[in-house]
Amino acid sequence: MRTMRTLVTALAVVLTASVLGACGNTAAADKNGVTTLRYQGWPGQVILPEVADELGFFDGKIKLNWVGNTISGPQDIQSAATGQTDFGGAFAGAVAKLVSSGAPVTAVVNYYGTDDKTIAGFYVPDNSPITKPTDLVGKKIGVNTLGGQLEADIHDQLKKDGLTQEQIKTVQLVALPAPNTEDALRKGQIDAAGLSGQFQQRAVANGGLRAVFTDLALYGPFNGGPYVFRNDLIAKNPDAVRAFTAGIAKAIEWERTTPRDQVIAKFTEIVNKRKRPNEDTSALKYWLSVGIPSKGGLQSDQDFTRWESWLQDTGAVKGSLDASKIYTNKFNPYAGQSGSTGSAQG
Repeated sequence: MRTMRTLVTALAVVLTASVLGACGNTAAADKNGVTTLRYQGWPGQVILPEVADELGFFDGKIKLNWVGNTISGPQDIQSAATGQTDFGGAFAGAVAKLVSSGAPVTAVVNYYGTDDKTIAGFYVPDNSPITKPTDLVGKKIGVNTLGGQLEADIHDQLKKDGLTQEQIKTVQLVALPAPNTEDALRKGQIDAAGLSGQFQQRAVANGGLRAVFTDLALYGPFNGGPYVFRNDLIAKNPDAVRAFTAGIAKAIEWERTTPRDQVIAKFTEIVNKRKRPNEDTSALKYWLSVGIPSKGGLQSDQDFTRWESWLQDTGAVKGSLDASKIYTNKFNPYAGQSGSTGSAQG
């Protein structure tokens, strides 16, 4: 049923994107050469485009127009594909799935990843009988979305541990808002919680939980997911895409090289300044690192082929994955520079 729903959703995305593309729904520069890009944010979080905008890394060529918050990465890139927004970001496996279904989008720069400080993991209370990944079979696991990285992590870990697809399918994934997943675990509403980013860091800091496994232990450091644009927007306004990508690349390196307390202070300033309803800055203090291993968010084939087994086993793609059709580094100023790499280390 999940595979069928995925295929139906993907088909709807492609059809809608085609209709909107025919209507010419493409961001264009104004008389001053400034392009307004519509996007979705995340409550209580500051994303790289917002950092780049605040620090002037778009060089006055991009104006951001926040149209609301997204509920997940897959939803965010579907919004970009269908023309509801101009760019969106998601886990690389979800991007590969969307492009493989025929959606006219291209990935331009990585925006999240895993390093030795910023990880995703699956946590249980200290007194839980779950001690190893295979104990998750038949259990309820809270994840931020279906079809996202946490789902792929479970698949890959259990397959590595020798479980069959039928056994893996018995894991019950429960989609929960990321800010609420820790609480659901502590109240016993789920058996384990998939946590990442500042929510993982907050949960660990609160104590009483232990990791069953983490994506860092499973894969090593890696680029997790990119921002995508519709192909018609890229074709009609490449300068805007170049300015956006360069700004994100600069923001990544700013977060990498700026003292942590200064980054958190800037995040807090941005959230307070934008005055969105019902936002809480309390989780910002748990930010540890930018997470992205590659210089300036450069992409590589491995960023997408890493998820090939999960995509094939779930029926999302048939045959081998052609990563070259999914992404481009041509807009990234770090491409081709000495010492830069599009591959995650490890």
